[in-house]
Amino acid sequence: MKLLDARTFRAERPWGAMDITTLDHASVRLHWTNEAYHWHANDATEVFVVLDGQVDMHVRDDGERVVRLAAGDILRVDPADEHYADPIGEARVLVIERRDSE
Repeated sequence: MKLLDARTFRAERPWGAMDITTLDHASVRLHWTNEAYHWHANDATEVFVVLDGQVDMHVRDDGERVVRLAAGDILRVDPADEHYADPIGEARVLVIERRDSE
């Protein structure tokens, strides 16, 4: 058993991560960031759980829209969904994704 304090985690670079564990073929990582992550689409589902701060998630589906995520919000991004995350200040986000995702 290991207890982690997500509120004080800070990476050396934006979107840097602490690997928490792997579950079968999925990784669970705690990310810290204060900068946006570029537009991309994954080839597998990923789950974002905002633990601290706020993140504007930009998505392209029937046009472009922004979903503001706050602490406690969970967002599932399906394969091929174009998106990018833009934090409002600092944010800490738990990401669950396929183990070999970057």
